[in-house]
Amino acid sequence: MSNAPAEKLSLAWRLRYGAEAALFFAFMGLFKLIGVDAASWLGGFIGRQVFARTPVTRRARDNLKAAFPGMGEAETAAILAEMWDNLGRTVAEYAHLDKFRITGPNPRIEFVHTDRIEAAAKTGKGVIFFSGHLANWETMPLTTPDLGLQGALVYRPVNNPYIDRWTSRQRTDNGPSEAISKGAHGTRRIFTLLRGGKSIFILVDQKTNEGIPADFFGRMAMTTPAPAVLALRLGAILQPVTCERMGGAHFRVTAHAPVEIESSGDHDRDVLALTQKMNDVLEAVIRQRPSQWLWIHRRWPKMGDKPRSRRGREAQALGGSRVGVDSDGSSLT
Repeated sequence: MSNAPAEKLSLAWRLRYGAEAALFFAFMGLFKLIGVDAASWLGGFIGRQVFARTPVTRRARDNLKAAFPGMGEAETAAILAEMWDNLGRTVAEYAHLDKFRITGPNPRIEFVHTDRIEAAAKTGKGVIFFSGHLANWETMPLTTPDLGLQGALVYRPVNNPYIDRWTSRQRTDNGPSEAISKGAHGTRRIFTLLRGGKSIFILVDQKTNEGIPADFFGRMAMTTPAPAVLALRLGAILQPVTCERMGGAHFRVTAHAPVEIESSGDHDRDVLALTQKMNDVLEAVIRQRPSQWLWIHRRWPKMGDKPRSRRGREAQALGGSRVGVDSDGSSLT
């Protein structure tokens, strides 16, 4: 089902999404009522006891075993249990996004290397903060008020428009004041922000058929070239930032060294090289604590999967040695 506005849905879809949303909001109300720490604990319990019993665990196990072929069954099971615990906690914590700060009487986020954020801001350039689905991946944008950053969160809408509207409001009420949906429609706004020296915050670890093939844990994974294209065209800074759960509803957010941007004069190869560097940063972090990453994604293509763009298909046929992105940015995802 497409991400259509609620008013454009058929009656059947409105009823289905309405029922889903009613259940979701009932849980959010409960999580809000019992407080952030109890909500995080209960969410973790639900993750371990309910989410972990769904068929998608098989996909997570297959992905984990492919990434770590020498891993034993006991370690695999422990990592998957912690992954589901983290996902359940993250869902429950949406009811308390206003509690996650790096300042105040009870800061729940420790931010490592704020000096790198300050250095990027002093350049006057646009900054592309990129990360993956690590720990509670909402925490980096939530630090923007404390860090004095201005810009927008780039996100992929969930199918249910009622839930999508609510989660977007939680983000913009507590983090960046603007949320931009991924896709060609939001590309122009992203360009404007970066040209004006503002920041964008984007997760780059999900599969996209409009992407380009780049290595990730030893296998080609279709990866968005958007941050690399934007950095090369606008001179923006590529700033990796990752999150780690430190116990309960407490986190450590780390700003890593900016990705070095080199221009060879071959735009396609430069985009691929930068995209690969981004994958390498995330892979290195995930290898340190694999239970912090969301292994349930269909991150790697299945047999017969094809990129949607012509140049993407050319790149896949050449093993990733050629990358093409439309000059007007229309293939950004």
